[in-house]
Amino acid sequence: MRTFRRIAFTRICRGETLSSTLVQEEQASMSPVISHDRAAQRFSTEVDGAVSILEYALLDDIMTIEHTGVPDVLRGRGIASALVHSALAAARAAGWKVVPACSYAAAWMQRHPAFDDLRA
Repeated sequence: MRTFRRIAFTRICRGETLSSTLVQEEQASMSPVISHDRAAQRFSTEVDGAVSILEYALLDDIMTIEHTGVPDVLRGRGIASALVHSALAAARAAGWKVVPACSYAAAWMQRHPAFDDLRA
């Protein structure tokens, strides 16, 4: 969804006061709400009625990220990134190591070296 805001301002140009309204597009900065279902070993979020997921397997404190799925209508909105970030944050909090078997998660971890310490 695109949102706009109006900014009213006054400026003085060559001794004349001019009032103007500037319209700026605001970026939607709302991050999706990510849920973690430990029993099902998955993270998920619902955006605009569509569900996106990250599935993992946990064995001996090693989280293997197996699949990240985002419907085509939601692609390009950072949802897969938010899912991977949430999964890695949960792994760090639990003291788990991570194997990014999913190609998206592996590429994400390559771009975010701050999570290298989690690699199994």
